[in-house]
Amino acid sequence: MHGILTEAPGLVAFVRTVQTGSFSTAARSLGATPSSTSRSVSRLEVLLGAKLFRRSTRVLTLTAEGEAFYQKVMPLLLEIENATDIVQSHKKASGHLRVSLPGELGRLIVGRIFGDFMKAYPEISMEIGLTDAHVDILREKCDLAFRIGRADQNGLMSRTIAHLDMVLVASPSFLEPHGKVEDITALRALPFARYAVRGRPYPVRFKSGSEFVPSGRLDLDSAAAIKEAAKRGLGVGHLLRRVVQEDIDNGQLVELLPDHELENVPFRALHAFGRMPNYRMQLLTDFIAETMRG
Repeated sequence: MHGILTEAPGLVAFVRTVQTGSFSTAARSLGATPSSTSRSVSRLEVLLGAKLFRRSTRVLTLTAEGEAFYQKVMPLLLEIENATDIVQSHKKASGHLRVSLPGELGRLIVGRIFGDFMKAYPEISMEIGLTDAHVDILREKCDLAFRIGRADQNGLMSRTIAHLDMVLVASPSFLEPHGKVEDITALRALPFARYAVRGRPYPVRFKSGSEFVPSGRLDLDSAAAIKEAAKRGLGVGHLLRRVVQEDIDNGQLVELLPDHELENVPFRALHAFGRMPNYRMQLLTDFIAETMRG
């Protein structure tokens, strides 16, 4: 396989074709012709001894071999493309960042990004998505994804930048018919507005080692929705303290079992560009880590 670098144009054409979905669109982005782009990929296939695409007059799809090859090659090419950021980090930071932040926590962070980070680095442009869903970093061409909790990283590079406190909350109206919650056994009997992903509700875990999967008739996939459901009396919410502290302070929500410490959750920065993120990625990750410490 030592000759693979002789087909560097084919590697670039292959990755760009996967990203754009067609040889013609990939060719336009590369300043080439569709036929030359297709030929570059064909030469790469001959060298590899495997078909990377299933070709038809209307559809271009990856083979299983093509999918596996793309997952390995694309991060490496991106790392090469961004190598100048590492060796030129003494220069002014510039370039584009595509970032995914968790929905409700992200809303607490973006103000600092807008007010401080983007003012400090005026030559960095950004595209920010706010969602609790775990985006596919490779498919979505995302530079950085910040995630809460212990999710499968699928080979992505990870840096834990904070550990976040959790809290159990409910509205005063919800607690009226149920009475005071004095222990974990009483808590287990209450309905929750549950955090669930793909039909799997997440457990409530305590630092003591106790844990249980809550019951409830409402499953939700975002902290914002769970907080709203809890405020409207539809169940107990298991949420980040940062997300609901203001609601606790103003009496809209009541903290349950404050003497029973919940297990905290990691807040991670994930990327797919090898062990070393580029300079602007490092700057943003460091900035968000400092923001979380504040």
